[in-house]
Amino acid sequence: MNILIHPTYFPSISTFVAMAQAENTTLEMDDNFQKQTNRNRMYIYSPNGTQLLNIPVKHSKYAHQKTRDIKLETAFDWQKQHFKSLEAAYRSSPFFEYFEDAIMPVFEKKYTFLMDLNLETMQIVSKCLGLSFSYNETQEYFKESPDFSDFRHFANGKKDASEFAAYTQVFGEKYGYINNLSILDLLFNEGRYALDYLKSQQL
Repeated sequence: MNILIHPTYFPSISTFVAMAQAENTTLEMDDNFQKQTNRNRMYIYSPNGTQLLNIPVKHSKYAHQKTRDIKLETAFDWQKQHFKSLEAAYRSSPFFEYFEDAIMPVFEKKYTFLMDLNLETMQIVSKCLGLSFSYNETQEYFKESPDFSDFRHFANGKKDASEFAAYTQVFGEKYGYINNLSILDLLFNEGRYALDYLKSQQL
């Protein structure tokens, strides 16, 4: 399977299911930025249920701006806030402490471009999973991509209808199973078993 996906911020489980089962991965590098998508957000399982973590980006006077040109807004310390939220959500999970040092650079390093941040989150998580992160990049944008299994819609959570098998989540007894959160939810709860889970799921 040759897949086409968007680089997003600590991507959804569906994105990593596709990557784990793909022979070749191509990243969409030429799309226009769309607000309110996973390009600059992720969903986690907090003590209060589903929580959105959003990265502030600089707004442009131009109507259309390429995602690769989007710069992060540095006036707000989103990194500190996001890590605090992850701690509150996953400190008691089986594998948070095991992977904490691996993900920490994302919340300490200063990034200029959203794309660089997203690629680094994907690379770090792939390494934690034991999944090879080799990919091609698009050279121009095509609305239709018949040569690929096109999963670019995964970047828009509202269009991603993927349903996956339940696994144990920290606050599952309180709110029940929450499907298709950020890959971090699976990683912190399942650890080294996460890759087997990804390979076993149906898209």
